[in-house]
Amino acid sequence: MKISIEPSIFLIDEHIKLGINHYTKLVVSESPQMLKGRMQLFQEHLFFDLLDKELTDYQGITEWRALWKKLGADPGRYRPSMESMMRRIRNQNYLQPLNSAVDLNNFFSLQYEIPVGLYDLSHVDGDVQIVLGSGKTTYTGINGRENTLNGILSVEDATGPFGSPYVDSIRTIVKETTIDGLQIFFLQPSTSQEDAKKLIDSAGKMFAQVNGGSYTTTLLDKAHPQASFE
Repeated sequence: MKISIEPSIFLIDEHIKLGINHYTKLVVSESPQMLKGRMQLFQEHLFFDLLDKELTDYQGITEWRALWKKLGADPGRYRPSMESMMRRIRNQNYLQPLNSAVDLNNFFSLQYEIPVGLYDLSHVDGDVQIVLGSGKTTYTGINGRENTLNGILSVEDATGPFGSPYVDSIRTIVKETTIDGLQIFFLQPSTSQEDAKKLIDSAGKMFAQVNGGSYTTTLLDKAHPQASFE
């Protein structure tokens, strides 16, 4: 499988970076109590932080809102996924456990203040490309709605779009039957290459500790816009 970023995206912002983790032989299950407790505690800490802070006080939200505008979308209407989660937490509408993979993925997104997508590769058709969505880029999302990715980064395969930093599709949702997974970290543009590589490797280690299997990582940026996985 190949994964790549459409080169024209770097004309909009040359600092865009995506961290990619490819997981094999996963064993997804109900989240262990350790993860449930850690996620609950993290959300409670965020809630109290948000009593004294604005969302724009978080660097990840500020950077992604700015990038959203550059790409051509309205961050007031279509929010990056981690901002939507933080708004829920601010209202004490805490995220509830789903499974060991999705829960940890949400934890990464909140911890690193970035959108993080997780996809079941058994439902991905061929190579993957990240492009800029248009008014015709649509799919049914995990939010239960038909979503249009106009001016939003779109993760696509031969069948069509299935993911984004806004909301993911139901087609590639990760369940307890998932064995092979693709994880995309939509990194803050200001993150250095060194820090980006450390982040995705650290996340990969933790993900494999919880869900088993093995993983490989790569970083996509302007200098290296594509990569291949076995």
